[in-house]
Amino acid sequence: MASEKKTYDFLIAGVPYKLKTSHDDATVQELVEFVNNKMDQALSVTKYGSFQNAAVLTALNVAEELILLKRKAHRELEKIEEKALKLSIDLENSKLNRTV
Repeated sequence: MASEKKTYDFLIAGVPYKLKTSHDDATVQELVEFVNNKMDQALSVTKYGSFQNAAVLTALNVAEELILLKRKAHRELEKIEEKALKLSIDLENSKLNRTV
């Protein structure tokens, strides 16, 4: 059964938005604060303070963070898989050594 969706009103860089989501209040607040902080950073370094340029820069910054985190998670998963494989081989070898 799908979660009940709630509509939230909020501002991003002073512009009003509505969001319909099943996320809880704390998650929505965290998302809004995250995007607002990223937009504020982008607006502060955008040459003419263009909202559109800041939005694109924000999207690029968030995409960069996401991609880097995904790569890191993938590397960590590969390490775990390698360890699991080694442990499995060690376990099989120890079983074989006991029967010999």
